[in-house]
Amino acid sequence: MAKYYDEIPESLIEWVRKQHMFWVASAPLGPGGHVNVSPKGTADCFHVVNSHRVWYQDLSGSGVETISHIRENGRVTILFHSFDGPPRILRLYGIGTVYEYGTQEYESLITPETRKPGSRAAIVVDVYQCLTSCGYAVPIYDFVTHRTQLLRSYDMKESHDRATASTEINPRGLRAHWMLKNSSSVDGLPGLVTAPHSKVTYFSVFDKGPRPKLHRSSSMNADVLDTGAILAIGIAIGAFAATALHRILSVTGNRA
Repeated sequence: MAKYYDEIPESLIEWVRKQHMFWVASAPLGPGGHVNVSPKGTADCFHVVNSHRVWYQDLSGSGVETISHIRENGRVTILFHSFDGPPRILRLYGIGTVYEYGTQEYESLITPETRKPGSRAAIVVDVYQCLTSCGYAVPIYDFVTHRTQLLRSYDMKESHDRATASTEINPRGLRAHWMLKNSSSVDGLPGLVTAPHSKVTYFSVFDKGPRPKLHRSSSMNADVLDTGAILAIGIAIGAFAATALHRILSVTGNRA
């Protein structure tokens, strides 16, 4: 049964912090505009300040719909649902504010140590209403791991920016990507405004220790050889070499 709240219930805040992903919905004011729903993931991106305020670290992508819609009208809904344990859906209705990379507000929330590669904004949402519902139709899934392809891709783009003078735009860098892909929404609403003109100076998260292992899925069969396959190849090569050596010694012995 659905229940409405004027704030995020204390009993659900810890549950929210444990979720591995969430969805963000927004829309422009115009009746002909595109309604957007975006899945968001990556560990430690979502934060609960209190029962009325949350924020998340917005990573770069091929579009900029949420940022554009919030700039125009502020309306945003965040949805969580349970993949394991008791079924549950939680919607957070709020008014959003965008703090782009390079602004003081962004840096007060996201330090160099906590910033993710490709991070372009902090989205702060002032929650005015919550809704919980059953979630009986949501399937049960087991969480394996967070994907790292997005982080690696934007880490590479940022490395090009770090190696380029602040007055220049590297066509392979993150700032060039922001200008090309994130300057406006599909409906032509303004997207990123100041971030593309800020120097990307934060260090690479992959320089601080062993590189995270990529999660292998069916679409990544060519990325990493299976350990068993490597072992089998090694055994086959060893057997071939031993057979060849035996034949050579046999021939040499017969001739002697």
